[in-house]
Amino acid sequence: MPFYDLKCDNCNEEFNVMAKMSEREQKLIKCPKCGSNELSPVFKNLNYSISRKNEMAACPNAGKCGNRCGLM
Repeated sequence: MPFYDLKCDNCNEEFNVMAKMSEREQKLIKCPKCGSNELSPVFKNLNYSISRKNEMAACPNAGKCGNRCGLM
């Protein structure tokens, strides 16, 4: 189940809740402060990942050449 950052359209309470997508679509999630089910998404966090495929490979001969080529 995903987490949702939501804001109540009635009382402006912001909260985070873990719920099924169907619960959100069917407006079954209620504000913990006033009980309203009129909620809007709040976008606070950005999740991303970094690919390490493009990192420079280590020099296989660094021990032999004294790392003169600049590769580590």
